[in-house]
Amino acid sequence: MHASKYWQTAARYGFYCVAFCVCLITSLSTFANNNTQNMSKDLAARWKNIETLGNNQSVYFYAWGGDAQINAYIQWAAKQVKAKYNINLVHVKLSDTSEAVSRVLVEKSANNHEHGSVDLIWINGANFATMSEHSLLLKHWANKLPNFSYTDPSNNPAVNFDFGIPTNGMEAPWGQASLTFYYDSLAINGTAGNTLPTTLKQLLSWSTHNPGRFSYPKPPDFLGMSFLKYALVVLHQQSSESIKAQLNQAATANNTAEVLTPLWNFLNKLHPTLWRGGTHFMQSGAHMRRLVDDTELSIAFTFSAPEVPAAVKRYDLPPSIRSYAMADGSLSNTHFVAIPYNASHPHSAQLVANFLLSPEAQAHKQKAAVWGDKTVLIQATLSPQQQALFKAAHPHPSALPFNSIKHTISEPHPSWVNAIMQGWHARYGVSR
Repeated sequence: MHASKYWQTAARYGFYCVAFCVCLITSLSTFANNNTQNMSKDLAARWKNIETLGNNQSVYFYAWGGDAQINAYIQWAAKQVKAKYNINLVHVKLSDTSEAVSRVLVEKSANNHEHGSVDLIWINGANFATMSEHSLLLKHWANKLPNFSYTDPSNNPAVNFDFGIPTNGMEAPWGQASLTFYYDSLAINGTAGNTLPTTLKQLLSWSTHNPGRFSYPKPPDFLGMSFLKYALVVLHQQSSESIKAQLNQAATANNTAEVLTPLWNFLNKLHPTLWRGGTHFMQSGAHMRRLVDDTELSIAFTFSAPEVPAAVKRYDLPPSIRSYAMADGSLSNTHFVAIPYNASHPHSAQLVANFLLSPEAQAHKQKAAVWGDKTVLIQATLSPQQQALFKAAHPHPSALPFNSIKHTISEPHPSWVNAIMQGWHARYGVSR
């Protein structure tokens, strides 16, 4: 009898506990939904305010100006934001992004904290690290852009980190790029010693058998540094995990020699086989492209794959040019746009950045005939109509074939750029 009462009481309390838990869960769910709705309302109100404040302004967009296709795309984007927001987007063409970084740093030193000359900047890697370190960027805005959700940030760390450094909402992703090689198919005929090299090791062998037919721009040129970083990462593919981990950490006096020695050893073998015996180096990617057109070089590379078919169409390269990706890895990264902390028109800059993230702008940019820059948007986040914008047309014969890149390799920590550059100039001569 006592046992029966016990179980009746336990059952009754158990029912109350279950009922309480159900109520609690329902309340928490309602609270979470209300909180989410409130956050959405806050973001919507915030964006409406930005649209109001950002209209009818000028935005000075400091961006590399060394590629005709990219420049044309920025002009297209300028027309779009002019029509949407009456924003006058001015492309300030740079030969190196560090020029804009230096300008903002000088303005901060002069206590110009509100009327800076740079509204928007195309940036990543070492330049982002520098601006982040010196608090030169506007924070916590990029991840609040309406179109940022199309990047699926919760499952896509590439949009939240720049060369391993957290972006903290200081950058809006713009595109992805990979180191792409191209060659003259008439010059590389597949005979012994003249077969297309698809790995770094094969490139050294090919250059040894075909002296003077390959080279790279000297540091600090962006493309030259990209080749050196590609070589460094590939040379360490068989290294211990502890050594490879150093590439994702800051270069220090203690680890520089150990990490970079394989690179110097490789270059000591490669340089005597290069154009002009490695005693002189070209100044830029454009110079390298001209040498291919003049048939002095047979193999070259770019970080802008659509540059190759575009150059062929302009008759800057012969129609026999073909593009390909290295089998041992393609150095790849995400590039971003950022707003300096003292931008004169930060609201207008956010409107431009959000447009650059739109499916319309991303799909237009990805077209090979326009730029060919890979989108940062995740297709699953898009509607069927938006996905249809990305359908590719027939590719140019000189364009990088679809899905050529089978293996990407990440950029090392930005500090390695300076370490490589200093070591290179110390060994191979500033004047060369």
